[in-house]
Amino acid sequence: MSLSKPIPLIGAVGSPYTRKMLSLLRYRRIPHNIIWDDPSLVLDEMGIEKPKIPFLPTFIFEDQEGKLEATCDSTPIIRRLEDLQAGRSVIPDDPALAFINYLLEDFGDEWCTKFMFHYRWHFSEDADNAGTQLPLCRDVTLPDDALQEFKRFFSERQIGRLGYVGSNNTTAPIIDRCYRRFLRLLEAHFKALPFLLGHRPGSGDFAIFGQLTQLVGFDPTPRAITHQVSPRTVAWTGTMEDHSGLDLEKNHWAELESLPNSLYEILKEVGRSYVPALLANAQALVAGEKEWETDIDGQRWSQRSFPYQGKCLQWINEEYHKLSSNDQQRVDSWIAGTGCEALLIPQP
Repeated sequence: MSLSKPIPLIGAVGSPYTRKMLSLLRYRRIPHNIIWDDPSLVLDEMGIEKPKIPFLPTFIFEDQEGKLEATCDSTPIIRRLEDLQAGRSVIPDDPALAFINYLLEDFGDEWCTKFMFHYRWHFSEDADNAGTQLPLCRDVTLPDDALQEFKRFFSERQIGRLGYVGSNNTTAPIIDRCYRRFLRLLEAHFKALPFLLGHRPGSGDFAIFGQLTQLVGFDPTPRAITHQVSPRTVAWTGTMEDHSGLDLEKNHWAELESLPNSLYEILKEVGRSYVPALLANAQALVAGEKEWETDIDGQRWSQRSFPYQGKCLQWINEEYHKLSSNDQQRVDSWIAGTGCEALLIPQP
């Protein structure tokens, strides 16, 4: 089964999720057409109903009746693409390994984006760069006065959203330490394997890659940090842009039980940073609290509650409870001591 017509998607060069999905489409050899624009404007022009909250990238699929529908959220879109076209899967065949991949994808999408958003809008040099480049990426012919107006509007809007990712003067040192530590862990891992889970990429690779496209290639401050701390990550990010030529007859997933200690250390970082945030956010949502606080990396972290990440915790547990008891035991054994085990809520 393969797609005969290209799938349209609307995205932006400065969107890590757009870059995540473009790289995945190239790797899977799925025909596609990218439209560099605002999804709301494009969908209005096409007469297609907009998603409740349109964001990047927005895919346009045909439903069973041939009607065009717009959809966002890269993780379920990846699974939909698995059903639409066979071959070159980014989901491991081993269900236990697939769960680890899911956890890494969620970490990339929901925690590594804090690195990206913080560095882009917390520092004046980076915010000035992004405020100029992002409008130009949509229309390089913008007149200077229009560019300045777009820059002012977009920068003010994005800087105002820093609270949603937890970026402030108190958390800035934590974010910086976590990013540098994560880079050192990737540097060590890429000495052992070319991808997170073996010799072929999973959706977790593409999620982390998407954020790194901005951290390595777009924003000045994290670019300098990454080049200094992890040259292997810089090179990996470059090659991840297009693996359409990777020969999967020669390159395979690793066995879960044979994964190197470097991957275990990466999962310990997930447990050290992302897990406390997910759990504190979930507790705040249950209590109806608009903000939450917890200790992350030995310091107090506070930010606004985020309903979507409450769903992320729920979905992680749904993936875990789909596993057979044997595969659950394999996952439990592998993540024991990482802190990730705290995410798993027993079924009643």
